[in-house]
Amino acid sequence: MAAMAATDVPFKPQSVEDVAQMLRGLEDARKSKKKGGVSVKRTTFDVKGSADGIQVDSWRMHDWDYKRRDLPTYARGLFTTRNRRNMPEIAVRGYDKFFNTGEVPETKWPNILTRTQGPYELTLKENGCIIFIAGLEDETLLVCSKHSTGDREDANLSHASAGEVRLERQLAAMGKTKTELARELRQRNVTAVAELCDDDFEEHILAYGPDKAGLYLHGINLNLPEFATYPSSAVQAFADEWGFRKTGLIIMNDINEVKSFLEEVAETGAHEGRDVEGFVIRCKMSPNPATHPYQDWFFKYKFEEPYLMYRQWRECTKALISGKQPKYKKHIQITEEYLLYARRRLAADPKLGKLYNQNHGIIALRNDFLAFKNLNGADAAHLEDNSGPLAMTEVTGDVILCPVATIGCGKTTVALALDHLFGWGHIQNDNISGKGRPPRFTKAVLDQLKDHPVVFADRNNASKHERRQIIKDVKLQHASAKLVCLNFQHDDDSIDEIRRITQERVLNRGDNHQTIHAASDKHKFIGVMEGFINRFEPCNPNQPPDNGFDVVIYLDPTRPSRENLETVVKELHRYFPNLVTEVPTPQKLDEAVEAALAYKPDFRHDIPDRGKKDKGNNKWQNQRQQQQQQEVPKKKSLEYMAVNVPTERINKLLEELFKTSDSQTSRFFMQLKQTRRIQNKFHVTLMHRATAKDYPDLWARYVALQKAVDDAGNPEGKLGECDVVFERVVFDDRIMAIVVRLADEGDNWQCVNRVAHVTVGTRDDSVKPKESNSLLAKWLEVGCTEGNKIREVMFTDKPMVRGEVTPVLSR
Repeated sequence: MAAMAATDVPFKPQSVEDVAQMLRGLEDARKSKKKGGVSVKRTTFDVKGSADGIQVDSWRMHDWDYKRRDLPTYARGLFTTRNRRNMPEIAVRGYDKFFNTGEVPETKWPNILTRTQGPYELTLKENGCIIFIAGLEDETLLVCSKHSTGDREDANLSHASAGEVRLERQLAAMGKTKTELARELRQRNVTAVAELCDDDFEEHILAYGPDKAGLYLHGINLNLPEFATYPSSAVQAFADEWGFRKTGLIIMNDINEVKSFLEEVAETGAHEGRDVEGFVIRCKMSPNPATHPYQDWFFKYKFEEPYLMYRQWRECTKALISGKQPKYKKHIQITEEYLLYARRRLAADPKLGKLYNQNHGIIALRNDFLAFKNLNGADAAHLEDNSGPLAMTEVTGDVILCPVATIGCGKTTVALALDHLFGWGHIQNDNISGKGRPPRFTKAVLDQLKDHPVVFADRNNASKHERRQIIKDVKLQHASAKLVCLNFQHDDDSIDEIRRITQERVLNRGDNHQTIHAASDKHKFIGVMEGFINRFEPCNPNQPPDNGFDVVIYLDPTRPSRENLETVVKELHRYFPNLVTEVPTPQKLDEAVEAALAYKPDFRHDIPDRGKKDKGNNKWQNQRQQQQQQEVPKKKSLEYMAVNVPTERINKLLEELFKTSDSQTSRFFMQLKQTRRIQNKFHVTLMHRATAKDYPDLWARYVALQKAVDDAGNPEGKLGECDVVFERVVFDDRIMAIVVRLADEGDNWQCVNRVAHVTVGTRDDSVKPKESNSLLAKWLEVGCTEGNKIREVMFTDKPMVRGEVTPVLSR
């Protein structure tokens, strides 16, 4: 202990009572099924090399849970164990989850400026994978990634194992052992926190060649439930002693100086000639300096560019390699030039794509392009800063408008006004009652999209999970649709004004709404509105799920709906000039808002009081039933044309094929059988409505054939027959398909898919049958390798099956 005192570092032994209390809280949360509770997962690992057979438990929570105020601990990266006396203890302790500036109330600049205390230690945010290092009771050195221990038996090293290999090399160079490091960390009751940055192991966004690769030590935390950490000077001294690389460090005493420095560096995204992701700022913070002591606290300041541009290029390149359409919303011009360059390089060197998917060659390809353009990253990222978004001139329909709002923001008024102006579709979530509303809401939106170029998906979407649901469902069912977010912005500075204005609007509206009947029960629905505001999660287009929107239009909920309507129309005209060809006159905009405000709903949806049962409250159900009785059944349209093949024959062919295969080859087929994931019916898709624009003549022919059987009173009747030749089965660990050939193709029936196929089954519901197209495109391009996990089994006698050509109609 004398040696530790000389280094002037914090020390505190673990308290069994404090650790036990933390574990009770984690266990209670793990076992709780309470809606809205924190999600806690525990995973147990055997510690390899431990003489005492020690096991550790990893505790994991969702990132968003760390924003709560009621957690047993805020450690992100936590492993616990029991000692020889069977007492609980913390084995590994990561940082408390820290947030970007503006991400949570504590990291908004007004609070940072008034609630923090220096010195402010700015360390570069290294771009690798986090590694935790700690010593156990039997002097075993435990090396972990964020949530797991290493497995050295795997030929492909895990992050923890790669960190341990690098650490062994580092200690050997210093003439030290893992046992010595374990003993030192155990004596100090700390966890060393490092970043493994090594492009030979795994590339991220920023480059770490041989001269920069290694374990960058950036923290040493006390193994306690509450957060306590070493000052950076002590961390760097420890790094020197044990051979770690050191992170760049800047110390400032004035928070205003810190803010100015960060904003200046953010203009280029580089520091001392090197691209960086950002800085972590370490200081002390008190929620109320007058009454509460200051405690260790971190926040981060991430640079958007060129980091986000590099990440966009990486994802676009991986999309190219997998045969998918790259998606990008920023840096349009330079990204298109990069993709043209990348396509040529990938075509010239097939090995490049394979290595890229293994996270190798990412940085080299990017740097080669920048050198080709004679640009650095910062200059490339700022090329289009003043040019505005690139208009999507090809878009003439299939657009969905999704508001992000709370009650009373004026979204329905805008929706009705747009309907008045352009005759667009409008689906109100409040008109959908009963169970399973979210998928039924999406289906209703997509159904209307068949008859309207634009549909307003009228739902608040105030929470991220609602936005995630509609984005995911739309992309799965209608990949070509454009999702436009109408973002009614809510922030801390304007929330009181938003509350006042929206309540005033709702009270003036009275009962003129499907759900909010303010005239009937003012206090009840003010409470409902308050609940929406409290649960509101702002839209962040740079993070999931909101980065799934194709366009974001910013609106002010405190301004009149007339102003927001004009903003929406002008922005849609700017983004989609061939959809909104001109902006209506001010008079027409006025008329549209007046028509919207005169709207009176003919469907009422009562919200019952929670905890009360009113068996006689079926008024809204009767209204809905009457409405349904009055609806005229809509004629279904052709969804796709298919060749149905006999189920028993296909199952028999598959059984015979895999019966003669080795166990490794037949494993996935047996998994599909045992989990009942083989489809009940099989078909070859000839053409889907999504490709109608690419093959208009063929689609018109198929529609005409379907109409003929429809007129004959059999809308999904047999149109003819087609012989299907079975070539081979192709599969990975997610999906299985049979590659087929149509014997009659070119004469009677034509398949427009790149590879004609029959989908056999999928691993689970998260894998959609249409992913067979992606699998087979990848199989065509790179074949079957260990790396891509794609396998194939040939039919030696090429069996032929007679199928029936039938139309499949929309639901």
